Amino acid sequence: MPENTPRDQFGSTGSGGSSATPPSSSSGSPSSSSPSSSSGSAGRRGGGAPATRGRTTIADGVVEKIAGLAARDVVGVHAMGSGVSRTFGAMRERVPGGGSGKSVTRGVKAEVGEVQTALDLEIVVDYGVAIADVARDVRENVIAAVERMAGLEVVEVNIAVSDVKLPDEDDDDDQDSRLQ
Repeated sequence: MPENTPRDQFGSTGSGGSSATPPSSSSGSPSSSSPSSSSGSAGRRGGGAPATRGRTTIADGVVEKIAGLAARDVVGVHAMGSGVSRTFGAMRERVPGGGSGKSVTRGVKAEVGEVQTALDLEIVVDYGVAIADVARDVRENVIAAVERMAGLEVVEVNIAVSDVKLPDEDDDDDQDSRLQ
């Protein structure tokens, strides 16, 4: 009976039905513990494959950072977020303790479930690029990065193009840096 106690504690998190069986029949415990008996002492140390010994959760912010960096890597993406969010972000970064450099999550919103995620991106494209091609490339790059790094299935990536950066326009970030 003492041998079954540690197994019951670990088994209750993974499979509720099997943890109730060993205490009720002490004579039937060799047959009910045959999977752990074949593995010897490994069954007593935790039982089951290492991948089944807990749960991994990924915060929305983690997926947003991965997606933001992947989107910025695409040629033709000038910036992320709308003009208003970039302006407020630049102001927040100037306040001591308000931010640590450019926010990689600006213009990215993620909804993360247990195995799937959905993303909304807001981008500014460079003038002269084919917007449909840039959007396709952003979508492909973001899906590949999130699925590879987070192991989540990306069910959708919605892209909103909020502006086009003209060649003769100054960047918002350049103007803000002159105001210091």
